[in-house]
Parts: sequence; structure tokens; C-alpha cells
Amino acid sequence: MNASLTPAESAALAAIDETAIAESLLALLAIPSVTGSAAESEAQHWLARRLERLDLDVDLWSMDLSDLRAQPDFPGSEAPRDEAWGLVATTPSGDDGPAVILQGHVDVVPPGDPARWVGDPFTPRTVGDVVHGRGACDMKAGVVANLAALEAIRAGGVRLRGRVAAHFVVSEEDGGLGAYGTLRRGHTGDACVITEPTSGRLVTANAGSLTFRIEVPGQATHGSTRDAGVSAFDAYLPIHHALSRLETDRNTAPDPLFSQHRLPYALSVGTVHTGDWASSVPDLLVAEGRLGVRLDEDPTEAKSQFEQRVAETCASDPWLRDHPATVTWPGGHFASGRLPAGDPLRDLVSNAYADATTQPRPQECGAPYGSDLRLYTAAGIPTLQFGPGDVRLAHGPREQVPMTEVLAVTRTLILTVLRAAGTR
Repeated sequence: MNASLTPAESAALAAIDETAIAESLLALLAIPSVTGSAAESEAQHWLARRLERLDLDVDLWSMDLSDLRAQPDFPGSEAPRDEAWGLVATTPSGDDGPAVILQGHVDVVPPGDPARWVGDPFTPRTVGDVVHGRGACDMKAGVVANLAALEAIRAGGVRLRGRVAAHFVVSEEDGGLGAYGTLRRGHTGDACVITEPTSGRLVTANAGSLTFRIEVPGQATHGSTRDAGVSAFDAYLPIHHALSRLETDRNTAPDPLFSQHRLPYALSVGTVHTGDWASSVPDLLVAEGRLGVRLDEDPTEAKSQFEQRVAETCASDPWLRDHPATVTWPGGHFASGRLPAGDPLRDLVSNAYADATTQPRPQECGAPYGSDLRLYTAAGIPTLQFGPGDVRLAHGPREQVPMTEVLAVTRTLILTVLRAAGTR
């Protein structure tokens, strides 16, 4: 054990139950909590029951979706849903020290083609030290690390001067409705650690992303006389090439925090739909995708650049000049966000990791994707990401997480909470 640890820190670390952590992760992974599904709510209720055992003040509530969607700063959403449950658990005592938030989302993306997986995506399997399954790294391992840290602090008999709160949220994958509703309910704090997968790095900034839709008109005719019509597919191609050039322009001289990413502000077309009959020339193409928002960039400016590039392309095309494409912005709206320069949270978590693992302090970097970080920082709560797993495996059929990383993050969270909130 590290000689620099206090008795309270040593007691909490010694109380970590590695077997229980593994069992918790497998149980949570078996709940197929795809964004917007009923199982998403099931996961929240499962966690609530676990938190209630810790004698925490548990706030489990059904969010008023109509009210949230009516707010001018609503972050958007993509998945259809009938309900959303918020869940916050707070230590009942400790009002003379800072309040620390451990945050994680319970929703996962759909598994995709089942044939690409080894086994069922929602039947987790363990191979050696590694746990496989949808949500393993994004981010149920992080959720379980948050829960395990709270359990160990209680089991170790540690009393805090300040408070610690677990924020478990839904709908992160499609916009952040869960975090948005949690903050609007008044749950706040002095610092926040989000346990998204960070590959052992300290993520102190996120790029943002916006979902776009482009509708390109054509002129239908029989396929045998295609020269009498205009294919919406062919009309779209110059726009697609123009978007590629826009992506290059927007990735010139990115912030140094993104130096390890070749493409920190990616522009990707995710779906293209056109035509309704094989022997007809299609009269409409709809393309949807994501536009990366640069660090500190106003999302409105990002939209404007995108729309201008599409408009310029249409103006230079014989067909599109008189039949221009239209651009709309459905779905999630992720602004960028960052931990303020000089904020003590980065050193607090870095030193906690080094002391908990006897490894070097983690490298600081930015992440090219949007997350709930931007909602917490926008609310004035210093926030960073540090969690188990490799984000490159998220959303794919090889999603996995090593248990050694889950345990290392759990230990780091324990020291972070005790040092931030203080002990009696």
C-alpha cells in the first residue's frame, strides 16, 4: 500500500470487493438498456435498489418529457421514447465540504448485426480478465466503478466532511436528455468526474457534434429513359465531395489537446436513402450524418459554415441551382466543452490515479466526440472524464473492458472523492 495514503484512504481501498464488482458489471450488462427502450428504465431502477442499500438519499423520478422538450436550450434527442427516469443518490451528511459528482449513463446503442458478435450482445461473457458485451466500456464499466467506489467508502467506515453524489442518467447516446433533466432538477456540485472510457487518459475537453439532414431533389422518370429525368443520387454527389473538402478545412490547426487525433472534428454521412423502385430514376435523396463542432466553437457558427458550403455547391450546379438541396438539424445537439485552465480537478484526479496504482500520472487530452461533459461545464461545474475501456471498441461488435481497468478507476475514484470532499 502507498505510504502516503491516510488511514481513511487505506480503509476505503481495502474495502473494495473485486468479486462483487465483477458480478455487478455482468448483471448490468445483461439488461439490454438501448436508448429509449423500456430496459433503459429497468437499468435505472436496478441501480436505485443498489444505492438504497447504502443508506444514501435516493432521488428516482420520472422526467416530464414535454416540459424538457419545450425548453429553449433542450439538447435534442433522436431515439423515440415514452419515458425517462432520473436517478441521483447523495450522501445524507457532510455539509461543510465540497460536493463531488460521479456521473455515468446507463443507455447503450443498438448492437447492430448479431452475426458480427461472438455470442449474444446482451449475454456478457468473460474471457480471462476481459468482459465482453454491449455497453461493456460505453459505459457500464464506468457506472459500476462509480457504484463500487461508493460501496467501498461506506464499507470502509469513512465519514466525509463534504458530500458525494452519483448521477446515473439516460439518453446520453442521443443528446443528453438525462443529464439535462438532472441538472434542471437542481442536482449540482463543485466538481464532476464522468467515467466514460478514456484508455487511461485524462479527458478534459470534448469536441461537439450536430446531426444534419440534407434533402436533395431529383426528377423521376422510367429507368430506361433516365436522360429524361434527373437522378437525386447523381445530384447529391457534388454535395458529398464538397462536404469532404469542408471537413478538411475545419480540421486545420486544431486545439493542441487533440494532437493525437488525425481528425478531431469529423464530418460523417451515416445514412443515405433514395429511390423506391429499381427501374425508376429517384426523385429524392435524404442523407443524414454528424458534423463535428470545434472546441470553443459556437454550434450556430458550425451550422452556418455547413449550410453555406451546401448552398455554394448548389449555386454552381446546373440542376441544383434551380432545385437546391435543403439542410435541417434534427436529433442531438452536442456543443463542445472543457475543464477550465488551472482548475484543481485535473491534478486531483491525476494524483489520485498515481497514488492508487503506483503508475505515472495519466496523459491529458481531448476527445473528438460529444458527451455530457459539456452540459455540466455549461452549468458551471468543473468536469472531466476518466474511466475504464477503449472508446475505439465502443459501438462495435468487439466491445469489451478489462477488469483491471475497472478496478484501477474504482481506486482512483475513491481517493478523488475522499480528497475532494474531505474526511472527518
